[in-house]
Amino acid sequence: MSEPAIRVENLGKKYRLRHQQEGLRYKTLREALTRAPQRWLARRSGAGSLPSASEDFWALRDVSFEIPQGQAVGIVGRNGAGKSTLLKLLSRITQPTTGRIDIEGRIASLLEVGTGFHPELTGRENIYLNGAILGMTRAEIKSRFDEIVAFSEVEKFLDTPVKHFSSGMYMRLAFAVAAHLEPEILIVDEVLAVGDMEFQKKCLGKMEDVSKGGRTVLFVSHNMDAILRLCSRAIHLSKGGVVEVGTAQSVVAQYLASHKAQPAKVVFPANPADQMSRRNLVLLSAEWPDSPAFPPWTIPFGEEISFFITFECHQPVHAAELGLALYAPTGTEIASTSSVATLPDIRLAPGIHGFQVTYRSFKLVPNHYNFSLGLKSNFGMEDYLSKSFSLDVIQSAQSSATKADTFLGYVVPEVHYVLV
Repeated sequence: MSEPAIRVENLGKKYRLRHQQEGLRYKTLREALTRAPQRWLARRSGAGSLPSASEDFWALRDVSFEIPQGQAVGIVGRNGAGKSTLLKLLSRITQPTTGRIDIEGRIASLLEVGTGFHPELTGRENIYLNGAILGMTRAEIKSRFDEIVAFSEVEKFLDTPVKHFSSGMYMRLAFAVAAHLEPEILIVDEVLAVGDMEFQKKCLGKMEDVSKGGRTVLFVSHNMDAILRLCSRAIHLSKGGVVEVGTAQSVVAQYLASHKAQPAKVVFPANPADQMSRRNLVLLSAEWPDSPAFPPWTIPFGEEISFFITFECHQPVHAAELGLALYAPTGTEIASTSSVATLPDIRLAPGIHGFQVTYRSFKLVPNHYNFSLGLKSNFGMEDYLSKSFSLDVIQSAQSSATKADTFLGYVVPEVHYVLV
């Protein structure tokens, strides 16, 4: 069995946080001069001692994991979980306080826009400089120079000092250098958010090529679709510690579920910022029926789900219609339904009313989904709420049997295969 590309054992990073003491917050010279005798007397008498001016903060603590060679691994976690600190330690930018890191192979890191670039040098000069920092010889850099420039799409500005580059141009050139100089380990932080959509797709495609070529990729992102597309395994960090290490699908599902603190009954705000209109029909709440088997708004793959939407009618209407739109975690709309499919002509009197909404077989890839709601009548759009409540689809025996857990899309169609 080959040695792992990265082995981390009991890794910890401690920082000293300094706090300004209340007694030192002088605003003027006069205040400083008048407070000095008071502080001297307080020290002589042993009274009025100031609180500690610093404290220890562990950005990472007792982190351990192994990454095999040639594997693409995603790191997920909320802001402040320790993701960027971990990458800086792995890249040797800073030293750990405790623990050890063993790395087999040459590392290329892309942690910030323009990492390893000198602002006064041109794009051409920075390609050679950054390549040298990554441990490449001049001959190796020269052999890949044209490919780097073509990928970055900054050929027109290649002989311009990079201090005049936009953040997007910086990003293109920095990523092109890091990805094309064939490091054994490529470490990428959430810097791809700087680029446009086409460039992000291009970068993800390149990282896929890197991982398929037998090199190791460590990727931090808040884009769960990108994690699932690129990575076979993932690590969930929270408050400086490891929560879970496993397949990308299971870790992402666990991470998304940890965000949810949604009650069984979701009461909609009276005046939401994204409301479209308020006329005769007003959305009030969404309610999940009691279930001892699973938490509210959680359903195993492939099972039937049913919930209630309550609304109020202020004056008589006809042709009332409820519409639901389902969104992926990335915000992409993946399905829409309407009550007219089964209730084509609804007439309502003033009062409180409700719909029971049932999906006979909810075959969506295990993930975290959001619903938007809309109410229409013969008068037009009455009320609209964007991303008003959410639903978690979790793994089940059926999802494992159909290999739905490994799909990168969202919808799992019912398809039959026959060998002829």
